[in-house]
Amino acid sequence: MKNKNKKVHVFKSEVKELLHLMIHSLYSNKEIFLRELISNSSDAIEKLRFEKLYNPEKYTKKVYVPKIQISIKKTENQIVISDNGIGMTEKEVINNLGTIAKSGTKSFLNQMKNIENKEKNEFIGQFGVGFYSAFIVSEKVSVYTKHASEKTESGILWISEGKGEYSIEEFATQEHGTKIVLSLKTSEQEFLESWKIKQIIKKYSDHISIPIEIDNYDKKTQTISWEKINEAKSLWTQNKNKITKKDYQEFYKYITHDSEKPLTWSHNTVEGNQEYTSLLYIPKKATWDMWHRENKHGLKLYVKHIFIMDEATQFLPNYLRFVKGIIDSQDLPLNISREILQDSTITNVLRKTLTKRILKILNTLSLNKSKKYQKFWNIFGLVIKEGLAEDSENQKNIADLLRFSSIQTESIEQTLSLKKYVNNMVKGQNKIYFLTSDSYQSALNSPHLEIFKEKKIDVLLLSDRIDEWMMNYLTDFNNIKFQSVSKADDSLKELISNENKPDDKNIFDDFIKKTKKILTNKVKDVRITYRLKSTPSIVLTDTNDMSTQMAKIFSSAGQPVPQIKYILEINPTHPLVKKIQKIENESEFSNWINILFEQSVLAEKGTLENPHIFINRINTLLLK
Repeated sequence: MKNKNKKVHVFKSEVKELLHLMIHSLYSNKEIFLRELISNSSDAIEKLRFEKLYNPEKYTKKVYVPKIQISIKKTENQIVISDNGIGMTEKEVINNLGTIAKSGTKSFLNQMKNIENKEKNEFIGQFGVGFYSAFIVSEKVSVYTKHASEKTESGILWISEGKGEYSIEEFATQEHGTKIVLSLKTSEQEFLESWKIKQIIKKYSDHISIPIEIDNYDKKTQTISWEKINEAKSLWTQNKNKITKKDYQEFYKYITHDSEKPLTWSHNTVEGNQEYTSLLYIPKKATWDMWHRENKHGLKLYVKHIFIMDEATQFLPNYLRFVKGIIDSQDLPLNISREILQDSTITNVLRKTLTKRILKILNTLSLNKSKKYQKFWNIFGLVIKEGLAEDSENQKNIADLLRFSSIQTESIEQTLSLKKYVNNMVKGQNKIYFLTSDSYQSALNSPHLEIFKEKKIDVLLLSDRIDEWMMNYLTDFNNIKFQSVSKADDSLKELISNENKPDDKNIFDDFIKKTKKILTNKVKDVRITYRLKSTPSIVLTDTNDMSTQMAKIFSSAGQPVPQIKYILEINPTHPLVKKIQKIENESEFSNWINILFEQSVLAEKGTLENPHIFINRINTLLLK
């Protein structure tokens, strides 16, 4: 007889795609299904604890003893995972189990197709779709759930075989929470062994603060007893001396769903005006969605050891969004909301303190002779650079963490610190020189560097998209000013020798006057330079004008860009310039000067406003 309440729904297309990946692509680490389902149960219990504190009138006042229980039913080929957490309403069941209600879904699925199985296992948890991992080992999944605020005597039963549709119907119950019944595939019998389940829980979930119990059936007495498997103690509340390195690493994996161990961590308890405990982790690699605008980040917030919220962004600036961990405050009220948290004085104090602590952790890591910091920089360097604009209070500490490529490092890998650059400055050098460009290779081969290479003066080569914007905030380091080598600057004069300069400084006056007349509307100035060796000319922007690289950034963002009038600097020792200087025919001279200017602009910008005219000039001269 058919159940009249039963409704059949079709999965959203992105869920179908995800289920296909789960069932057909993931074989390397099937046991993650248990980690994810226990993690979901833990979250449901934490949510109910919070709701009982924040909205007590909605929930029963009877004593609440949270627990997660696992039953193995060998004859039925089933594993049952149940919790007495907050449960779900029918609407929540449809939203949570029938749809991936998270932005960036398509991007996530595309990444899942192109990565190794080991990394897919890790992404499952990070993306928040861990429930679907149940289908890796199950041919059918049944979810019995009832929301803790429901006053009815029925709950919702969700059933699916993971083949494109699911059914929903009511079932009779008086208990709130969620029970998941996994009907295992015949190939997954190993998960029906009690020792196997205990092993997995010890591996992944030992530090969950909620008791996880497994049933033991006594054949003699024909009774069932429950055995607690995990420690069920909040790791951060324990004595640091008794916590092992492995304990910290496993707890990190639990809160982040990361398969990798963390790079480093800091466990700290503060007493006094502010009482709190923090456990902060620096990951080895970035989450897949770190650059998404909707990226969720932040610390898990506990108040007096009670979970309050996930992803509390108020305790960290955005440029430290890669940091994972928990903060447990003794001073915040238990019913604090995100809105109140935003404006809380305690929050602001904690934010400042935690920011300084993280920067100190990174600084300590950078002084370590191991390659850990370099690995960190290669992954998170771009995010750290954002801090120069976001966090003026800690600019000096952030600057100490920066790493760069340069002429002398001879590598695209950014390894040079500002402190080391300053220590290596040549006699008479009073500025830190840098060059921004679209790529490392174009920066390395820029004509702007010719004199610096000859004089062995190092120049920082900045080719990350954020660099030009960053340099607007990084104006000095230890009171030494930064100077772009593509901008006009008098500090170079003292560094350039007078060996190649003629005694008569006026011999180029007529040449410069004629050149200025030809380029009158195109340039800001024309001058002689001795900074070039193998290049006839370059263009510079004036000290206070927008740089070429900044103009490119504005243009690519669709922003209006003011016209840049360059300063043309000409190398009088170059054979081509000497040849042009002797040309008497005005038309031919004008053609050469324009070519000189246009090729300099092409080298600087990579483009010309009208390349056709430039090509015609060259063709005309080639024919002669």
